[in-house]
Amino acid sequence: MNGHTEQQPSNKIALERSTSLYLLSNTPKGRGVFASHSIPKGTIIDTCPVLILDPQENATHVEKTALYHYTYNWPLRSPPHPAPPSKQPQPANGVRKPSSRTQAVVLGLGSMFNHSTHDQNVVWTRDLENELVIYRALRDVAPDEELCISYGDHLTFVDAEKAEGAKEEEQESEEDMLGRIGLG
Repeated sequence: MNGHTEQQPSNKIALERSTSLYLLSNTPKGRGVFASHSIPKGTIIDTCPVLILDPQENATHVEKTALYHYTYNWPLRSPPHPAPPSKQPQPANGVRKPSSRTQAVVLGLGSMFNHSTHDQNVVWTRDLENELVIYRALRDVAPDEELCISYGDHLTFVDAEKAEGAKEEEQESEEDMLGRIGLG
């Protein structure tokens, strides 16, 4: 020892990721994250830092790109020293509606988890202070099972699970019809 004491930085944040994961690129939903081994309920699957987008940059640029479909809603914090009203940008009509949220890009595997309407096995929580999203197993996950979260009710795409269910319902209706006319 040379007499120097090594200090840990106070802003050090531990990032956890399960080693029982793999990525497949050819699923019905596109790319997806899968379990290579059993993952017990409550296990941290991934801890992902986020890049919080400026609301104006998001509206002007990001919303017009494919990246926007991979962003998460993020509560907007008040800046520590807001600009005086005379220095804040004003829209052309003079009416300024403050937004209470913006978008965040989730780094790590967070943006790779697909949506499931009925069978989510991953839950996520925001750590606002550390600007992280933490993903945990919602239930026990079997080997080779896809890890899915809920994107909520306002989807910007056709839900693969609902489309699959609609095809099954349509097929059942045709069979019922054939039975009614004596051909089934």
